Amino acid sequence: MSPEMRIIELETRQAFQDDTIQALNDVVVEQGRVIERLQLQMAELIKRYEEMVGQYGSEGEEAPPPHY
Repeated sequence: MSPEMRIIELETRQAFQDDTIQALNDVVVEQGRVIERLQLQMAELIKRYEEMVGQYGSEGEEAPPPHY
């Protein structure tokens, strides 16, 4: 294989690798956004749970049945 052909082959591989790295980076960024949203939702659920526990008194007391 001539040096010129090797350079072309290497440049082609680098171009594909650059595209793959960019695609992977895009996925990582989107996953970061999803994780951040999930963390916010989880914090809100914990807050609601703690409010509900506070409404029904201490954990020793049993909540009234749903038909009441």
